Amino acid sequence: MASPSIVVVGSINLDVVVRCAALPRPGQTVTGDNLHEVGGGKGANQAVAAARLGARATLIGRVGGDAAGRRLRDGLVAEGVALPSELITPEVSSGTAIIAVEHSGENHILLIPGANACLTPADVERHAEHIRSAQVLLLQLEVPVATVIAAARLARAVGVRVLLDPAPAPAHLDPALSHVDLLSPNRSEAEALVGRPLPTIADITDAARELVARGAGAVVITLGADGALLCAEGLAHHLPAFPIHAVDTTAAGDAFKAGLAMRWAEGATLVESVRFALAAGALAASRPGAQPSLPRRDAVEALLTTYAGASITAATARGTP
Repeated sequence: MASPSIVVVGSINLDVVVRCAALPRPGQTVTGDNLHEVGGGKGANQAVAAARLGARATLIGRVGGDAAGRRLRDGLVAEGVALPSELITPEVSSGTAIIAVEHSGENHILLIPGANACLTPADVERHAEHIRSAQVLLLQLEVPVATVIAAARLARAVGVRVLLDPAPAPAHLDPALSHVDLLSPNRSEAEALVGRPLPTIADITDAARELVARGAGAVVITLGADGALLCAEGLAHHLPAFPIHAVDTTAAGDAFKAGLAMRWAEGATLVESVRFALAAGALAASRPGAQPSLPRRDAVEALLTTYAGASITAATARGTP
């Protein structure tokens, strides 16, 4: 079976990461343990994760004409990610994320979009052949929403599945939802999208159904240590997380989205795809760094085998999506 083609339209960042005993509160200064720079950005992370999981990954995204941009592109190519060669914006800096990670694995992120803000619908149209030949188009919101919608419309017009990671969550996403086959926010993003807290699984299930009613084909909400809640075609299932020691959660969500896209592109059910994605996200959270933490396929399969008997709770027990 040929490896599936996954196209990512999204951000490319240089991550400047500092580890510390505790994240600073407003007005507080804390001392960090060390500082290092690695490739990042949700688009780039998800493309690298998809490539490591065995996909033919293409990334449509912009970098600046600076040294960071050259370094970021070289790193992506070394990971096997295909890149359109002309998406360089000489007059601006490459996107940058300043990330503080405490020893528990929790993080705070300050994002400077840089060249990511220059990715346009025209860029998408110029590279439409990549999207038309994909099994899944994977999108996030660290590039302009108009560009995301243009890519989603193009994919839906030719029957390519669209997976949207609505991060960072916007105040109004409804214009995009009708072009999305699978929407995958985390709990805080889902709360922003529906405009209320979601303290319980029942609340999360109601929110997922609301997002489906507003246009998304299906919804999977990630819940960190509580796993994920999947809602599709009126059915809801709560899938448990894999037990791991969290070291750095920075790219866990990106590993999850890439794993979800990969198994979905291979023809797996949504329940199977979410379980695979949870394993990928767990492995990423158990290692430091963003792209350095992204797992390969054999490690994900090994974790799935180890916990093959774990149960799935049916929030609405009327079948399997």
